Order: sequence, then C-alpha cells, then structure tokens
Amino acid sequence: MKKIFSILSIVALSLTVTSCADTFEEIDTNPNSTENPLPTGLFNSANKEYMDYTRDGWVSARMILPWVQYSAQRIYTEEDRYQYRLSTDVQLWTRSYYVATDYKKIIDLNTDPETRDQMKVYGSNENQIAAARIMLSYVFLNMVDSFGDVPYWSYGNKDADFQALNVDDQVQPKFASQMKIYTDILKELKESAEMITGSPTSRVFSEGDQIFGSTAKLKKFANSLRLRVATRVKGVVPGAEAHITNAIASGVMTSNDDTVGITYGNTNLTASPFWLTYVSRSDFSISKTFVELLKGQRGNFGEDPRIFKYAAPTSVKVGNIRNQTMTEATDVDEIVGMPYGVTSQMSTTQAPTASFFGKDVLKLDYTEIFMEYAEVEFLLAEANGWSQSHYENGVRASMERWGIDSAKIDSFVASLPAASPATVGGQKYVALFMQPHEAWAEYRRTGYPNTLLLPGQTGELNVPTASGQTTYVFTPLIAGLTDVPKRIFYPTTVQNLNGVNYQAAVQSIGGDKMDTPLIWDKN
Repeated sequence: MKKIFSILSIVALSLTVTSCADTFEEIDTNPNSTENPLPTGLFNSANKEYMDYTRDGWVSARMILPWVQYSAQRIYTEEDRYQYRLSTDVQLWTRSYYVATDYKKIIDLNTDPETRDQMKVYGSNENQIAAARIMLSYVFLNMVDSFGDVPYWSYGNKDADFQALNVDDQVQPKFASQMKIYTDILKELKESAEMITGSPTSRVFSEGDQIFGSTAKLKKFANSLRLRVATRVKGVVPGAEAHITNAIASGVMTSNDDTVGITYGNTNLTASPFWLTYVSRSDFSISKTFVELLKGQRGNFGEDPRIFKYAAPTSVKVGNIRNQTMTEATDVDEIVGMPYGVTSQMSTTQAPTASFFGKDVLKLDYTEIFMEYAEVEFLLAEANGWSQSHYENGVRASMERWGIDSAKIDSFVASLPAASPATVGGQKYVALFMQPHEAWAEYRRTGYPNTLLLPGQTGELNVPTASGQTTYVFTPLIAGLTDVPKRIFYPTTVQNLNGVNYQAAVQSIGGDKMDTPLIWDKN
C-alpha cells in the first residue's frame, strides 16, 4: 500500500478508503524487476481520482455548486443554506492528499538514483517531474482556497513548515501559512514550466497521458494556472504582479484546443461523476438565480444562448436522464430555475416545475475541466485594464466550447456591455459553470457576479405554497454568515488526530469558522 499517512486524518480513513492508484502498485510488482508503479498509471489515476471526488454528488453537487448558485437542491436544502454534511469536507481533504501522494510518488521515482533511469522509458525525467509539480500546485491551490492554512509539500522548497507527505518524518504535520503556500505555488508553477524539455510537440509521457499529450499544452497550462493564482493574490502576496507579467510572456492558453480536462467514458462504469449522481438520486436543479441571469432577467447581458446547453426543459424527467434520452429546450420559457435557499418543506412545491441540468452536462462522457481557455481571456482582460477585446474573446471561447451557433455568438458578443470589473466578472461566472471551486474563489475575491441571492434577501417562489405564500427570505443555517461562505471547516478527523497543529492553524487564520476570510478575500 502506498504511503498515505502523512496527514493524520488519512490514517483514520485508510482502512476503508483506498486510492485508485494502489492497484497499479499491485499489478506492477515483479520479484525480478522494479516494485514501483508505472508513472503514467499513477498520473492518470490521480487526475481521475481528483475529479471523481471533487466534481461528484458531494463536494461539488451538495456544497460548492449550490453555494455559487449554479444549482439548487430539490429536496434537502440544508446544504444550500450552508449547513453541509461534515463528511463532505473530510472527503475533499482526504482525497486531495491521496492524489498529492501519487504525484509525489512520480517525482520520487524520477529523482531516486535507483529508479530514475528506469523511468526514462515513460518519458523524460524532467517532464514527468514537471507534470507532477504542476498538478500538485493545482490540488494544493484548491486546498488552501477552501480551508486556509493547510499541511503543504513542495518539490523545490525545503521550508521547515512544509511537512505534508513526508511520512517517514512527520505523522502530525504543521499547517503552512497561506502566504507561504501561495508564494510557493507561484514559484513551483514557474519553475516547473521552465524545466519542461523537448519540442512543443513532444509527449509529456511516452504513452497514455490522458489530459496533456504535448509538452506545449502542459507548459501553457502551467503558465495559465500561474496567471490565475497571481491574479488571485495580487496586492497581497509580494511578487504576484511580476508573476502575472511573466506568466503571460511565457505563453498562456490561446485557443480551446489548450483547455485541459478529463473526458469520461460512455458506459455506466466509466461515466462522469456528476452524471453518476443522477443514477441514484436526482436531487439537483439549475438555480433560479442562474436561470434568471441567463434569461436576462438579472444583470444586464440579455438572453444568453448557453442557457439551452446548461439547463433542460421542464419536460425532461429523471428517466430521460438515466436513459440518455434528454432533449434541448427551444424556448427559454421551457426552462425554470429552482428557487435557491428555500426550506425543505417549501421545496416540495417547487421541485416538480424546476429544470434539471442540460443534456450537454448530464451525459456519461461529460468532460470535467481543470482549466479552460475562456478563463484565461477573462484574466487577460483584467490584466490589461479591463480590455474589451479579451473580454469578448472570453465570451466567444466559452460559447464555442459549448457548441453555440456562430451567428448567435456574434449577436450576443455584439450586444455585450462595456468591459468592467462587473461585466467581466459576470461573464467569467457564466463561463465557469460546472467549475464551482474557481467560481467560488472569484466571487470571494471580487464580489462578482452581483446577481446572487444573499442571506437576508427575499426570493420569489415559482409556485405558491399551500398557504398561498409567494416569497421567502433566504435564511442561512450557519450563524454569522451574511454572504457566501468564505471557507469550510477543518475536518473533524484533523481536529481529533492532529490537535496541536490544528489549534495553531485556527489561531493563525482567525478562527475555524465559515465567515473567516482568506488573505486575498477583499470582497
């Protein structure tokens, strides 16, 4: 079994939850050869495992997707009102460190003198290390964005506070500060991009790489991700502005061909994690606030043709989803959003008339996105003083990725209001649909979109209740929250099994509360 014990919470779960990559170690064991797993198998397994357990029916569907109001629950609405099940943050924490261990194993195999030469058959040592460093940065970014201070590990920085994943030395790791983590992620992304070797068309791995393929795409992903991080922490982390300039100059995504994601298989066994959620429970609808934004009833963008891709007509039922016989609406009136933040009692009157997600989302072979080109254009718009051209490029790229007719794209782009923090932020939110972690971070950083229903505000029901009630007040179930949650609680396993370092982290961030802002949260 691979060493997953650097994070003590994982010790508590390791008897019942195992990483997909364990199987690669078992099948690759040979008494006459290496006992190490194949690096390509580790890489693909870790990438898929991360998406499987962060874009699934729990971390994504029952926590982050509703918080940014892409979705609203049809039955149990407590999570919409921020009272999520604590097992959900345990899943996010545990699975993140599982896959981080896999990425570190790839680095270890390519740096250990005893295995380094053996690994060259799977691709250059440098490219394998770079790919693992980049994906570690992606995983740790989402961790620090979600919790604040967390145990952290770095390939290129031996800071004494970076104690995660060092299972032989630290069973109860320190929590590194947000400042140190963001600073190091920027450094790791820059260095990893610079260490990539070979021609732009060279393979990252000799065969089997399912998300990058070429070194050019890997390098663009690293630079684009660095642009994302640097934009998030500019004005807070020293040197972030220089990273923005350098990342752009080094080469970021330039087309939808550069978008990085995992496309799932067209069978029940290989289907996307979000579709699999609907096989057993169809608890989620498109949020009313999001539908109203796409219809032009909120904000100032007018009717958005992506609504027909994002949301299904109300005629689509659960059986259509499971049998893959969904249809696309032809008129926006066929699409109705589920009121967000209602009580579970109220939801029973609203759910029957609410739309599910669209057929381009609820399909077996859906592609879950790590990062897409459209986001890069919105980042470039911000970096260039709210550039109109980059803003329009971002909208166009998003619509093209979703297969919108070119004439409709031209018409919508021509009608866009001028680029500004509000308009770029609003369109970035629309483009980040189904990428809830990034949408959540951007809302906390910028305050956009400004079309969400916030605690204390009044929403409108689609169908009156039995008593004739037509409106409601969005009342969160977590005391003190007056906006979208600013972070999530540390897992109870960590509190119980790494108590000293947990308490130090709580003091460092200002309290283990959902309204404790991260260092870049200026909204």
